[in-house]
Amino acid sequence: MSNYYGAAHRAFQDEFDTRRLADLMEGGVMHAELAPHEIDFIQSRDMFFLATVDPQGRPTVSYKGGATGFVRVAGPNALIFPWYDGNGMFYSAGNLVETANVGLLFIDFLRPNRLRVQGAAAISRDPAILATYPGAQFLVGVTVESVWVNCPRYIHGYQKIADSKYLPDAAGEAPLPGWKRLDVAQEALTPKDRAAVDAAGGVIDVDAYGELVAKGEG
Repeated sequence: MSNYYGAAHRAFQDEFDTRRLADLMEGGVMHAELAPHEIDFIQSRDMFFLATVDPQGRPTVSYKGGATGFVRVAGPNALIFPWYDGNGMFYSAGNLVETANVGLLFIDFLRPNRLRVQGAAAISRDPAILATYPGAQFLVGVTVESVWVNCPRYIHGYQKIADSKYLPDAAGEAPLPGWKRLDVAQEALTPKDRAAVDAAGGVIDVDAYGELVAKGEG
């Protein structure tokens, strides 16, 4: 009995004669504890993609970026990463609280390589760990259920130019994102953000915001 494959998976596997490969993946490649080289790989990353599922069963995926090593391995089957300021929806955060199931995809675009992790996530506000992540709102801990290396053959090679200027500094401060200056957003902002809008040059309209986005400053 497979823990990963249902009738639809098996139908595709049989159609393309890959059932043996699929069983090899499940039985010999997927594993529950991170190997030393996988720990090194994760902790050398500065971004990953996070997949969550909402209470209605709808999946979503988001990009998570930070300083190199912002995802830490807390044990052979435990990860932790910070949650930084976003658009205020807390969609992925709410999803992982509601349903716990998450998928994480770590990619090296310079030397094509990728690692997939699936597990159960939970919010943490451990003050000792949170203090080591300036600017983080809270932490997410992931109990790893399965991890495996994905074939990198379709990963395009890209070279990193720079860290995002919006990463919090050592004091937890970060520049105001351009979208928070939008006129349509002002009534929804916190008082702190409204004050920051004035300091950043004031309110802008959607056309001016489009110009910021075109320059990568949105």
